[in-house]
Amino acid sequence: MKLIVGLGNPGKKYAETRHNVGFMAIKKISNKFDIKNIDKDCESLVAKGEINNKKVLLAQPLTYMNRSGRAVKKLANKYNIKLEDIIIIYDDLDLPAGKVRIKKSGSSGGHKGLQSIMEYFDTNQIKRIRIGIGRPVELEITDYVLQKFNKEQKNEISMVLDSIDKIVLELLNNGVSSAMNKFN
Repeated sequence: MKLIVGLGNPGKKYAETRHNVGFMAIKKISNKFDIKNIDKDCESLVAKGEINNKKVLLAQPLTYMNRSGRAVKKLANKYNIKLEDIIIIYDDLDLPAGKVRIKKSGSSGGHKGLQSIMEYFDTNQIKRIRIGIGRPVELEITDYVLQKFNKEQKNEISMVLDSIDKIVLELLNNGVSSAMNKFN
């Protein structure tokens, strides 16, 4: 089984904010592949299904961003999911809005959600899809990530989210290197 986790913060207050682009991606994947059986499990909203005949668990941790590792580790343990079968989707300040970067390892780049996951798994060898949200010019980072996208950014993010299913399919079918070559 593969575990695909979108990072974000729970609640309506955060639903359309920049920091929740991981949650938005999971919703798009869920809709595209008709994976709708959503339950609460291991401090997450989860849906089980199949993508191209591969069993998947889609998850949105309900622990808030900075504690995402706890929920992801619980899911991995409960469902016996190996580290190499986990993909994390999250927002990235260091990429322009709408840009995507796929990586198989590396630092957290200061992202607290990814950092939490790395700490719980004691490794930086975590597959990830980084979705650019741009860096603020005049705002504090915390204020910026917790705000909604402006109109231009919303269009750019929509284009990425409309292709997130293709990125996930490439990762599942052909691996990280192929996905990096195709989408980075």
